[in-house]
Amino acid sequence: MSKYSTKLLGFGDNVVDIYDHLKTMYPGGNCVNVSVYGKMAGCEKTAYMGYFGDDDRAELIMDTLEKIGVETVKCRQLHGENGYSRITLKDGDREFLDFNDGGIRGKTPYILDRFDLEYMKGFDVVHSGNYSFTEEELHKIKEAGIPVSFDFSDDSTEEYYEKTAPEVTYAFCSFDGTDQEAEEHLKKIISMGPKLAMASRGARGCILYDGRNFYRQPAAPLTEVKDTLGAGDSLIASFLTGYIGRRKNGMAEETAICESLEEAAAFAACICGMEGAFGYGKKYE
Repeated sequence: MSKYSTKLLGFGDNVVDIYDHLKTMYPGGNCVNVSVYGKMAGCEKTAYMGYFGDDDRAELIMDTLEKIGVETVKCRQLHGENGYSRITLKDGDREFLDFNDGGIRGKTPYILDRFDLEYMKGFDVVHSGNYSFTEEELHKIKEAGIPVSFDFSDDSTEEYYEKTAPEVTYAFCSFDGTDQEAEEHLKKIISMGPKLAMASRGARGCILYDGRNFYRQPAAPLTEVKDTLGAGDSLIASFLTGYIGRRKNGMAEETAICESLEEAAAFAACICGMEGAFGYGKKYE
């Protein structure tokens, strides 16, 4: 039974993370990860919507989503190479060696039609990100009255924010600067239109801004670190799951934010104890 009545849809990227040092490939990608972690964090329903290639890497992701119970009825499979990233680990942190810009997905932007939007209306939030090639479609989702979550990661330019943030309800990013710099960054994001903006800061935890107050959440203690891949995505998924669920149940805004941040920090710490974003690896020669 689900913990929250939240319904979450990931719309955008899927990739296979190829770990050279382990000769193992894992399903991943920000939007796939958020969908899976939403399921793990207690969502009533999660789904993924995007393009797959038709190689063995695509089959790994599709099979894994089916096993976990993430809905994929609005996905499409195209002829071509699936997206991948080649990765190695150094002291538990990932280093990217090679990638193919999303494969066939990067060459074929997803264009939403009225039937896609009607499907999306069945969710509380649609999550996408800056590696998803979905930027031109966000306005359709917003105009349909569906809240948009978006991960700007740590490499979005100011011009990119100015173009994309006005279509976003919940904005997420990674930020390595000082507390004051992080606060100024979040203020700037909120001024562009989002309702909430969160900066994840690794071992320093995260900061969230709602246009009035800053909320600081320390990172939860790590009992075991196998892989930090997916830590940021799990923080996003758990926060959205808990926050939306609590608000739907009538909890006050500030309390919902604080409880969801604490829960998300603990959830992300647990994810760091898994290999790959969420396990389900497959060996290769």
